[in-house]
Amino acid sequence: MLKKELRLKYIALRNSLSSSDLSSLSIAIANKIIHLPVWEFNYFHLFLSIKDKKEIDTDYILSILQGRDKNVIIPKITSNSNLINFLLTDNTVIKINSWGIPEPVDGIEVPANKIEVVFVPLLAFDTLGNRVGYGKGFYDNFLESCPENVIKIGLSFFEAEEKIDGIRTEDIPLDYCITPNKTYKF
Repeated sequence: MLKKELRLKYIALRNSLSSSDLSSLSIAIANKIIHLPVWEFNYFHLFLSIKDKKEIDTDYILSILQGRDKNVIIPKITSNSNLINFLLTDNTVIKINSWGIPEPVDGIEVPANKIEVVFVPLLAFDTLGNRVGYGKGFYDNFLESCPENVIKIGLSFFEAEEKIDGIRTEDIPLDYCITPNKTYKF
């Protein structure tokens, strides 16, 4: 299936989920993350959920990371559609941007080359680790600036598609994708 078709399909599937479903599925995903071989790393990039788009509630993952004393890095979209990354601290002020994305106002900037693990938002993914996002390219551009060995972990309420058609050379595949029922390793 083409990316455009998958976007429509998975947005509809997400919209069919109740708030109770969102919560229980998000908890199941967070519980699976505990078993990933990533806990020797210190710098974890985590997106903050867009509630209106019924994204995975990353607050549960945030609690796990903070409980393990990890440095949590959160993104902010720049005027030229890139991501800059800030260390999440007790003093970090979060505001909702014009796209409905919660992001830090400012703070301690962390260069992409320090980030070791990235939790990647997505709408759909396939059995090869390719993903479909919202189509703006924020994460592909950001991942390009990360170290080559950065661990990329997708989070999905739904299982893998067999194959996504229309993958471009700029599309960076995942290393893992976590669903409520399964951990995919690519």
